[in-house]
Amino acid sequence: MTADDVLDAVRESTPGIADRAARVDQFGRIPDETIRDLVSAGVFRMLQPRRYGGSETEPARFYEVVRTISEVCGSTGWIASIVGVHPWHLALFDDRAQRDVWGEDDSVLISSAYAPVGRLVPVDGGYRLSGTWMFSSGCGFASWALLGAVIVGSEGQPVDVVTVLVPKCDYMIRDVWNVVGLRGTSSNEIVVDDVFVPDYRVKSNYETSQLRGPGQKVNPGPLYRLPFAAMFTTAVAVPIVGVVAGCYDEYLSAMRERVRLSLGGGRFVDDPFAQVAVGRAASDIDAATLQLDRNMRELWKLARAGAEIPLQLRLRTRRDQVRATERAVEAIDLLFKTAGGTSLFLGGVIERAWRDAHAGSVHVANEPERAYALYGRDAFGLPVEDNLI
Repeated sequence: MTADDVLDAVRESTPGIADRAARVDQFGRIPDETIRDLVSAGVFRMLQPRRYGGSETEPARFYEVVRTISEVCGSTGWIASIVGVHPWHLALFDDRAQRDVWGEDDSVLISSAYAPVGRLVPVDGGYRLSGTWMFSSGCGFASWALLGAVIVGSEGQPVDVVTVLVPKCDYMIRDVWNVVGLRGTSSNEIVVDDVFVPDYRVKSNYETSQLRGPGQKVNPGPLYRLPFAAMFTTAVAVPIVGVVAGCYDEYLSAMRERVRLSLGGGRFVDDPFAQVAVGRAASDIDAATLQLDRNMRELWKLARAGAEIPLQLRLRTRRDQVRATERAVEAIDLLFKTAGGTSLFLGGVIERAWRDAHAGSVHVANEPERAYALYGRDAFGLPVEDNLI
């Protein structure tokens, strides 16, 4: 399927996804029907290798699809983005790991919890893994998980920070997701208790940050020569921007007919303060979208040309990614405030978007100070070392 095919299929599904959004928020789970719609549309195959049934789509087109979904349901957009980027990451692993996941069924889904809280102890042929990971979005729909861990030496000292691929039969899911926003993502805990992991299912994070590894040997396309930080952190920011963009459209529709019952009455649309708020919110949404899109397209252009991706572009991508999230949150705060008391009703579009955007903004990838500081260090000519670049 081409990117246009996927986008067309998604647009056909958005009315149903929108109708189910309130139920998703209420019950804290995306319906199986919605997941089937996303699978059928080809969303989760967009970044998957062609040799395993994927389409190896340009990332900017994938994020366009994510925004479209997020505009009608934040939780569904989040799952589409986070779960949808994992096939790209798996493609960087040893081909034996890829065959383990896609060899018999190339439609299976993968979740993740990248915080390096797991402990890997070397044994013959691999490692023993134990740990508890929070916030694995969509893990209930996934058959595998990508988990962060630290390899420890003979005396317990850390040797390397890695990502581990683990099948669902080797972990337990704890249902703990009872939160304020993005309620339908079911980002529950994963628990692993001393299971064996073959060495080919373990990938060094440093190696990944250097754009090298066994996966590129069998997946030589430009998609797999892009930085992990750019791919994953953008996947975290885009749903938030999409949520706010969708809320903005709903806000305009609702407020055009609103008449104030206080402050002198009159039509809401005639209030100059409301007009200014709309202008600012629209500008923030546009700026966030345009910067994210620009950076991904420049990265893609370099990858297609086989050119080196400069540190400055990596840093700019991270800078603009966290700024996009900030802009989206600032925009939804404006809309929430100017909507007045109508924004307070539970289950309303504005109220739900406000909760979802703020919930997504606290993801560690959206921490602005760290990304800005790294950009600033480079701008001042200081050395920069960070795996999330």
